[in-house]
Amino acid sequence: MSKTAILVLEDGSVYQGYAFGADASTYGEVVFNTSMAGYQEMLTDPSYAGQIVMPTYPLIGNYGINKQDFESRKIQVRGFVVREECLEPNHYLSTKTLDEFLKEYDIPGIYGVDTRAITRRLRSAGVMMGIITGDKTPEPALEELKNLPDYGSIDFARQVTTETPYEWEPKSTKEAQQTLCKIVVLDCGLKYSILRMMRRHGCRVTAVPCTMSANEILKLGPDGVILSPGPGNPERLDYIVNTVRELVDKKPIMGICMGNQLIARAFGARTFKLKFGHRGSNHPVKDLVDGRIHITTQNHGYATDPDSLKDGLEVSHINLNDGTVEGLRHRELPIFSIQYHSEASPGPLDSAYLFEKFLEMVRGEK
Repeated sequence: MSKTAILVLEDGSVYQGYAFGADASTYGEVVFNTSMAGYQEMLTDPSYAGQIVMPTYPLIGNYGINKQDFESRKIQVRGFVVREECLEPNHYLSTKTLDEFLKEYDIPGIYGVDTRAITRRLRSAGVMMGIITGDKTPEPALEELKNLPDYGSIDFARQVTTETPYEWEPKSTKEAQQTLCKIVVLDCGLKYSILRMMRRHGCRVTAVPCTMSANEILKLGPDGVILSPGPGNPERLDYIVNTVRELVDKKPIMGICMGNQLIARAFGARTFKLKFGHRGSNHPVKDLVDGRIHITTQNHGYATDPDSLKDGLEVSHINLNDGTVEGLRHRELPIFSIQYHSEASPGPLDSAYLFEKFLEMVRGEK
């Protein structure tokens, strides 16, 4: 028999289910993701640091865990909430079950809860803090939750960034000889798929800590800079904003997700928290230049205030669900950014062309 567990939200609502993964309690901001697949990428995405993630798709774990779909070195979420856990996955690449994977990284989960009801509550009231526990009753769990720090008050980028710079090298000498550009990626919560895609385009890629100064970045001799996605509140990242501000007139820059917000703030714009965020692989985005619609992968809880844009920044893409900013570009400088994930993982690769667009910009500046 599985041990019973509860998920308690900060508004006092309680959902009872069964524990799986690590035998532990956890807390974090509870968010939902509407992707139908890609749970391993979700679990290892650093943008979920500090959060309890809940897929809306009911059956999770059915194709197991493999060695290829890691987006970072470990599980990054604090907890996992699913409707039904698959005990017998079936896939030729699978090496372990979801339960074994969570246990390996000491991450607790809860299954058997009504994920539709939780999703409706979060859409209605907004995302909120929550706690998963198998040892406490609802009242003590809620009291403990009230005394824990709020998600938006913590700098998660420092927690997930690489400690030291590292190169994502070409696989062979031949590939190294064909290197077209040297790209530095500022790691605010980097997904490996960004590095994989840049390498496929013939780039030599170096990932650096989010605390690295602009001077140190420039000493590496990059042809261009990518500002990675990442977790948390961009208002807590003024030290990175200052770095971006010192780079904007020196190198071509592409921002992805958190990188979009960092560019906005570097030019004096404001950001704000969304009610329940955008997390999934089916979000429609309109390119205001050519009018095309792209289906995108998204994972963010904050957005840029379009009315605060200045100093040459303008909106290039919008979300067709709620009209929020999904992309920016500078009228004069070689800078553009997107709020969604051009590397997908999981999700459609409709927007992978943006990496090519960035490299065209880089080569033009060279």
